[in-house]
Amino acid sequence: MNILILGDIVGLSGRTAIKKNLSNVIRENKIDFTIINGENAADDGHGIPKDIADEFFSFGIDVITSGNHIWDKEETTKFIDNEKRLLRPANLVDGSPGHGFGIYLSKDKKYKVAVINLMGNVFMKKTEDVFKKAKNVCESLILKKDMDFSVVDFHGETASEKMAIGHFFDGKSTCVVGTHTHVPTSDTRILDKGTAYQTDLGMCGDYNSVIGFNKENSLKRFLKDKDALSHFPSNGEGTLSGIIVEANSQTGLASKISRLIIGGSLEK
Repeated sequence: MNILILGDIVGLSGRTAIKKNLSNVIRENKIDFTIINGENAADDGHGIPKDIADEFFSFGIDVITSGNHIWDKEETTKFIDNEKRLLRPANLVDGSPGHGFGIYLSKDKKYKVAVINLMGNVFMKKTEDVFKKAKNVCESLILKKDMDFSVVDFHGETASEKMAIGHFFDGKSTCVVGTHTHVPTSDTRILDKGTAYQTDLGMCGDYNSVIGFNKENSLKRFLKDKDALSHFPSNGEGTLSGIIVEANSQTGLASKISRLIIGGSLEK
C-alpha cells in the first residue's frame, strides 16, 4: 500500500504544480491513496472554494485536509457537510460544520483508509484540547479493526506539539504528518512502534517567497510600509512537496517513508 501525502497547496502556483506533476507521481510510484492539505488553495491563498476542491478530486486526490484557514471562504460552510472528502480539524468547537475524520476506500477498493485532521493548540486559533480529541479518536478508530491504514494530518505551529502528537499516535496510526508552517523538515523517519512521521511536509507552491506569499509585499508588511497590501500568493514556479509512505497490509504500519520534492526553487 503506497500513500502519497502533500503539504499545504498555496494559491495558483501550488495548484499548477499539482496539475503538472500529480498524475506522473501517482503512476510512477504506484500510489494507492492520495491526501493533500488544501486550506490555502484559493487564488488569494486563503481557504478552498468548491470549484477548486472539485478540481483536486478530478486529479485523483482522495482526501483534502485543512486547518485554521478552512472557513476563510464562506461558501465552504455551505458545502462541507455534504463533501466528506474535505475535512476540517476534528477538534474545532462542537457544532462546527463538516467532519474531522473519515474512512475511505483505496483506489482499488481493497483497503479502508482512515484520515484524521487535527489542529494544534499552541499559537493557533482557539480549539478544543487536541490531545483529548486525539485520545477519543484513537478509542473510536482502531488500526486493523476499524480500518486497514490511517493517516493523521496535524496542523500546528510548533515542532514540539507536532512531535508529541507523533509519539502519541506511534503504533496506532500508519503515518503522522505536520502541516501549516509551509517549510519541509528533514526529520522524515519511522518512529519506534512503526508509525511514519515528518514534523512538517512544507508546501506545494512558490518557495521564492515568504511561506508562499509575495516576498516584496511581505517585507513591506514587516517594515510597516504604508504601501503594504494584504498577503497574496507568489505565483512563480511551484514545488511539489510531501512524502510517500509504503505501508504493510498485515500490520497497517509503515515499512518505508520517502520525501518527495519536485520542481521549483526547492527541487533537489
